[in-house]
Amino acid sequence: MSTHRRYRIPIAALGTVLLAATGLATVTAGSAGAATATPASWQENVGQAHSTDVNTVWTGHALSVRNIHAGTVHDTRGYALDTFPVHTLSTATDSLTVKADLFQPNGSSAEVDVRGQAANGMWSEWIPAAATGATRLPAPAKAVQTQVTMYTGAQGAAPSVTGITITAAPDMMAATATPAASAPLSFKVFATDEGDVGGQTTSGHIIQPNDHFVALPSGRVVSWESPTVYSVQVCGPAKCVTVPVLDKGPWNINDNYWDSPRDEFTDLPQGKPEAQAAYENGYNNGYDDYYGKKIVNPAGIDLADGTFSDVGLTDNGYVTVTYLWTSGGATPPPPPAQTPDGTAASSTLVHDGYTSVYSVDASNGHLQET
Repeated sequence: MSTHRRYRIPIAALGTVLLAATGLATVTAGSAGAATATPASWQENVGQAHSTDVNTVWTGHALSVRNIHAGTVHDTRGYALDTFPVHTLSTATDSLTVKADLFQPNGSSAEVDVRGQAANGMWSEWIPAAATGATRLPAPAKAVQTQVTMYTGAQGAAPSVTGITITAAPDMMAATATPAASAPLSFKVFATDEGDVGGQTTSGHIIQPNDHFVALPSGRVVSWESPTVYSVQVCGPAKCVTVPVLDKGPWNINDNYWDSPRDEFTDLPQGKPEAQAAYENGYNNGYDDYYGKKIVNPAGIDLADGTFSDVGLTDNGYVTVTYLWTSGGATPPPPPAQTPDGTAASSTLVHDGYTSVYSVDASNGHLQET
């Protein structure tokens, strides 16, 4: 059983929680379009509404969960998400320090995440702000962003946020650099059909009939903006499609299995979902990472109905997923060419230590891997 767990801020009365997030002086546009330097320390306006907010409310003194009964398709707890505007920095940094005033009663939780935009325009994944010390970005960034995720407790108690202050740390300055471009990571994982038409995803999206998106078991890459920052290419028996990540699931909520190191279950190989290890090998006693659910299939991705149908699945099964944001700015691989009879030609993908060649058996439409 793995004992690795991502740090969560403990339940506490209202108080100041120090998280790492270091910025440098920001630059904002004035009313006439002129650039105006702001102080090296700024406060997020937690009382201001944004178009991307999900189920948030300003009570007059704190940001909280508007409807404590409004959960998501994978989580019945009251859920809220507030994403603050991008801050442009005068000098790039690869580490960020946040002081957050959080109230988390009776099993509720509030988490502050940060991300940075590298010189080539690529955004990092959302990174949980550290409890102490600096939160490191994977590459120096001249633009940074903060978000807050809140969940109510089992009895409906709601967390709240009264302030978030981001402070510059000149001694943490880093030279501007562009992350190395490379082929994005690809892994073969078990896919399930999400369904749940009419339900809400963690990005705030309301699921439509024949919808096109996926859910991955980590909040690090949930999209809300358009065009989306985080997308995957899913290749099934019929074809490949590229769709955004709009939800968290199907089993875990902290299992970024495509990363190395990953937030949890660090003894598992990169690319292997915890749900697969739990289902096949009894890993973690066969349970997920948070809800205490018994894993009944090895799914590492959930496909919306339209995505499920488009790639050629008629039942849950394995697909090849390419995590496009991991490219560092490299051009994503094109979908495999289609042969005249509508079947996919062979495609080669390089994994962690081995190469797979995929082709479609014309006699039965099944995806074959060599």
